Amino acid sequence: MMFEQAPTFMALLRGPEHRYEAANPSYLRLIGGRDVVGRTVAEALPDAASQGFVRILDQVYRTGEPYTAQGAPFFAQQTPSSPPREHYLDFVYQPLRGPDGAVTGIFVEGADVTARTLAERAQRESEDLYKGLFDAIDEGFCIIRFFDGPHGPDSDYIHIQANAAYERHAGIPNVVGQKLREMVGEEADAWVERYGGVLRTGIPIRFQQELVATGRFLELAAIRIEPPERKLVAVLFQDITARREAEIALAQLNATLESQVQDRTAELMAAEEALRHSQKMEAVGQLTGGLAHDFNNILAGISGSLEAMSTRLTQGRLADLDRYIAGAVGATRRAAGLTQRLLAFSRRQTLDPKPVNINRLVDGMLDLIGRSVGPGIKVETVGAAGLWTSFVDVGQLENALLNLCINARDAMPDGGRLTIETSNRWMDEKAARMRGLEPGQYVSLCVSDTGTGMAPDIIARAFDPFFTTKPIGQGTGLGLSMVYGFAGQSGGAARIYSELNKGTMICIYLPRHMDEAEADAEHPEVVEETPRADGNETILLVDDEPLIRMLAAEQLEELGYEVVEAGDAASALKLLSMQRKISLLITDVGLPGGMNGRQLADAARQARPNLEVLFITGYAENAVLNHGHLDAGMHVMTKPFQMDAFARRVKALIAEPE
Repeated sequence: MMFEQAPTFMALLRGPEHRYEAANPSYLRLIGGRDVVGRTVAEALPDAASQGFVRILDQVYRTGEPYTAQGAPFFAQQTPSSPPREHYLDFVYQPLRGPDGAVTGIFVEGADVTARTLAERAQRESEDLYKGLFDAIDEGFCIIRFFDGPHGPDSDYIHIQANAAYERHAGIPNVVGQKLREMVGEEADAWVERYGGVLRTGIPIRFQQELVATGRFLELAAIRIEPPERKLVAVLFQDITARREAEIALAQLNATLESQVQDRTAELMAAEEALRHSQKMEAVGQLTGGLAHDFNNILAGISGSLEAMSTRLTQGRLADLDRYIAGAVGATRRAAGLTQRLLAFSRRQTLDPKPVNINRLVDGMLDLIGRSVGPGIKVETVGAAGLWTSFVDVGQLENALLNLCINARDAMPDGGRLTIETSNRWMDEKAARMRGLEPGQYVSLCVSDTGTGMAPDIIARAFDPFFTTKPIGQGTGLGLSMVYGFAGQSGGAARIYSELNKGTMICIYLPRHMDEAEADAEHPEVVEETPRADGNETILLVDDEPLIRMLAAEQLEELGYEVVEAGDAASALKLLSMQRKISLLITDVGLPGGMNGRQLADAARQARPNLEVLFITGYAENAVLNHGHLDAGMHVMTKPFQMDAFARRVKALIAEPE
């Protein structure tokens, strides 16, 4: 039963010819179930004989020495027609002896180890492949095993495998078997922290770190080898010291270049600032030269007229006084006009803005424009339908339009066509930025001509005060500068578009006024004559200039008003506190003593909310006059002014006692 049921294959061979006396089922399965009992091995298994097994049996029978084989290959046919099947066998040929000690047969026993042998072969091939790859890769590679040390659990590790590239990249030879803290004790904690985190979490990492012991800078990747209980981590790395040094050198070079660029930029900015300063001084020189020229001419006219009047009065010759008085007054008006144009350029002029329909304004000026440009120039208008309203000073806009038309006339000495065009403009961010504006809705007023045009360098300076291309004595150079300043002070801009020999177009862009219903440029304000004072109307006159205060007071008193004078705001407030009846407060804007005219008016209105106020000023300070927008009941006149115009304005403002 043991023989029949044994898992190993067994057979009993008798005699020198190795005749089968018995074979168990395991043996028969190995040889494909062939009938072998009573036959010799050579007869029953010719494939075994051809593979040398009979020779081995002969040797065992002859010598009496057992034969043992491990993983011996055996190719057996299951059937006579089937291809041989590969087997690997562990077996023993054990000689059997008779009573006389002579060999009488051989006992065969063994096991089919084909599956184990093939698995071992595959494992060896895999290991060989792994080892080949392990040693062939250019990057350093190692496997480390953590263990508990004096510093605590998993506080050290040992290198259990390393490829040939490890030494090349890390600079440490014969690393297998070395413990971390014996290799790099001072920096061991940093490496344990890195790889210990991989072991604990199973999360792979990539990082760069310097191996201080060898001066190498490494780029590394680490993964845990499962299961965690094995405490193994695989590390792949390469030496990037050269790249790191190159990066540091490049960073230093960049820093040096940045420093050089900053130094060069500072030099260029200093040179640019010096150039701007030079240009500024040139512009200031041109401005002061123009001012000196024009004001000297004006002062010469005034002083000459006054001297002539003095001489005539001394001689008792009164007949010619009117002529000299008219000359002095005319020169004064020219001086006032000059200062107004300068204030317009610098955006400091006094504006009285109102809602205006520019189409109506243009239509109302066509006759004046036609007379100004002459018959040789054809004037055309292109007014946009549904034009938006603008909020501007009507008189200043008329001045600006007339200036542009006269400039266009001068650019067409042989005649041509002058076109006045209006339109609604939506300015997006790009369009607004090109014109120096904020994005939004604007109304444009453009004057174009078919004249000589401007070169780019002329366009760049055309808005500068006192800059002119006209011959000496034929232009002040303030017309376009006034247009430029007026547009800017009104919240808009002015721009020039021109080409040589093709003509010029100058556009004023003004913000849209949303309350369309208020616009009315067809009916300008008409100041009607007002009766003289009733005798009970008192005016508080505040001005720190005694001469102006004296002249104004005399003019008002001649009209029948009672005038109370003050030289500063403090004195005026004392007069207001006396509870006397004041019909009108007239005050200069710029006053000494720390309180200006606007502050005085606000203080006066706290006690007298219905008090009318007339500001008189050399120029309207925006901070005082709230950027050109006065409260109800507040008005402004700009010095110098004619006394008769001053008197008419006062009579128009006084409606009834407070």
